[in-house]
Amino acid sequence: MLLFTPGPTPVPQNVRNAMAAETMHHRTPEFEAIFEKTRKHLFKLFNTDEVVMIASSGTGAMEAAVINLCHNTLLNVNSGKFGERFGKIAKAHGLGSVEIKNEWDTPVSVEAVVEAVKANSDIDAIAVQISESAGGLRHPVEEIAKAVKAINPDIMIIADGITAVGVEPIDVTNIDALIAGSQKALMLPPGLAIIGLSNAAIAKIGEGKGYYLNLASEVKKQRQNTTAYTAATTLVIGLLEILETIEANGGLDTLYVKTATRAKAVRSALEALGLHSYPKSPAKSMTTIDDENASEIRKILKEEYGVNVAGGQDHLKGKIFRINQMGLIQEYEMAWVVNAVELALAKLGRRPYDGTANRVFNEVTFEMSR
Repeated sequence: MLLFTPGPTPVPQNVRNAMAAETMHHRTPEFEAIFEKTRKHLFKLFNTDEVVMIASSGTGAMEAAVINLCHNTLLNVNSGKFGERFGKIAKAHGLGSVEIKNEWDTPVSVEAVVEAVKANSDIDAIAVQISESAGGLRHPVEEIAKAVKAINPDIMIIADGITAVGVEPIDVTNIDALIAGSQKALMLPPGLAIIGLSNAAIAKIGEGKGYYLNLASEVKKQRQNTTAYTAATTLVIGLLEILETIEANGGLDTLYVKTATRAKAVRSALEALGLHSYPKSPAKSMTTIDDENASEIRKILKEEYGVNVAGGQDHLKGKIFRINQMGLIQEYEMAWVVNAVELALAKLGRRPYDGTANRVFNEVTFEMSR
């Protein structure tokens, strides 16, 4: 079965091998050396002033960022399931909450955020997805951050990069917390979250809030190449292996170019079949198609062609399907996925099979790789 859901993504064999070694105690010089190497790679990946690893899902990192960086009122952008989650986290901790809500295919405008900030002086943090994976949407986060900082540089910008870090270069000039999750572009099992922090964020964190998710405790310990609590040793070992693999395969710049090429080739191939791309501003992490036969297409892909893609949630359940483009994906596997979609459409009597998807995919890949 080819796993092409936008998280969890497939774990490369060499990474699985690295994680299969004997269990290592986290309070040892041996693990601290691995931790130190991993941190050095993460600084390159995040390009932030500090990085911390937390044994949690991405939601744990979202909560850690909110409770440590928002002391009054959070403005969250809700264009999907995960943008909505930021607002729920704020309310769960008794923080003020302001929400900008759009349909899941619509990116937030810079103007809407600026207007909300000017209308409410209590807002001291903004939370927004770079890539909202509920619909495969890309928000203009860098532009939002720049505009907000021009109004009030003390407002913290929390950027959920769970399906963006490792997918494309991110300008962190005005971002205070950049969040990633292990099971996305980092090609690991779920269970490890990473936050890149600005110096301004570290200053605001101070002594930190919360207990397990207290970022002050983690910054202090991780600068000593250890963790405040038990480290996710196996996942950190796997993370080092995947980051070294990326480096050995041309580095981050090569990864970003290949991902952008793959994103363009997949979207072009499926649109050439007459399918419609759902988001108005598509993320590079996935291609999202809205279609009346979305459920039937997913079923045929899985049962007849060995391809597992994701569906939609809430009001989009049965109305979209999402194909992952993150990670170190072989071109022949991606070509098979778009070919399988064309075969599924033929099975449904939508259009005769003529190899269009593969042809367009290969043409775009070749042109963009020249």
